[in-house]
Amino acid sequence: MTKITEMPAVARGFISNLDLPVVDEPDWTVPSPPQERRVSIVTTAAVSRRGDKPFSWLARDHRVFNKNDRDLVMTHVAVEFDRSAWQQDLNVIIPLDRLEEMANDGEIGSVADEHYSFMGAADPVTMEKSAREVAVRMKQEGVDTVFLIPI
Repeated sequence: MTKITEMPAVARGFISNLDLPVVDEPDWTVPSPPQERRVSIVTTAAVSRRGDKPFSWLARDHRVFNKNDRDLVMTHVAVEFDRSAWQQDLNVIIPLDRLEEMANDGEIGSVADEHYSFMGAADPVTMEKSAREVAVRMKQEGVDTVFLIPI
């Protein structure tokens, strides 16, 4: 992870000028025991299945990938982000194998079939429609725990 002060001026200016959303009434629930949780990943790594529509700069939409997908590509390119580690091991940014191991060991209940990726360079406020669509899909699949992976 790069510090904002070490970023190129364009990226530093963009990120520094984003307004953080204010959550007036967060919905909180009592979590289920870890051994019963169904976990899905949400990342801002702009990862998608090879052949899917690539993310554009400031994309407001999302991509869906399956827990068995391993031929993933990253369309978010930033000079301050070293992509070499995840190209060698997807689990560096999308730990699907580690989650499956946790499920097999009884540490979590199960790994969701579907996982989601957004473009991290976009303003989160503009992603609300897409985020709501993801939330509906997660509810339909019985996901009750989200592993957030900001990149």
